Amino acid sequence: MIKINIVTVGKLKEKYWRDAVAEYVKRLGAHCKPEIVELNESRLPDDPSQKQKLAALESEAKAMQPYLDIKGSFTFAMCVEGKQLTSEQLSKKLDDCGTNGISTVNFIIGSSFGIADSIKAQADFRLSMSEMTFPHQLARVMLAEQIYRAFQISANTKYHK
Repeated sequence: MIKINIVTVGKLKEKYWRDAVAEYVKRLGAHCKPEIVELNESRLPDDPSQKQKLAALESEAKAMQPYLDIKGSFTFAMCVEGKQLTSEQLSKKLDDCGTNGISTVNFIIGSSFGIADSIKAQADFRLSMSEMTFPHQLARVMLAEQIYRAFQISANTKYHK
């Protein structure tokens, strides 16, 4: 069974966001081994300089690196400049991972300042959810739902219409 890591920077503060993610993680358990990994967010002043932002991104990248180093893994970097996929295309990508012997799939969600360029460069695929802007917490819920939907598409269920 494939392992799915959703590696994120920061914690979900509101219970309703945590509950929504927990529901999809529970559902995903029938299809994969899901894990939510919450990395520490770098503390920055209210109006950080560009240098401070870059230093924070590099610090967060060090915490992300072990997931990119997993042998036999495939990594999606969630970033605004990434490619948008339909739910069916994401399902196909995850199917292809399984077919190609990938044992672990990582989805990396950075902080509100994004993901360090070093992580994006190492990722196997840069994925964008939309050109629209969403609350950072909602992005995690949306990603968990889309991963669940992708597995439902592969299983040919009625969930995806």
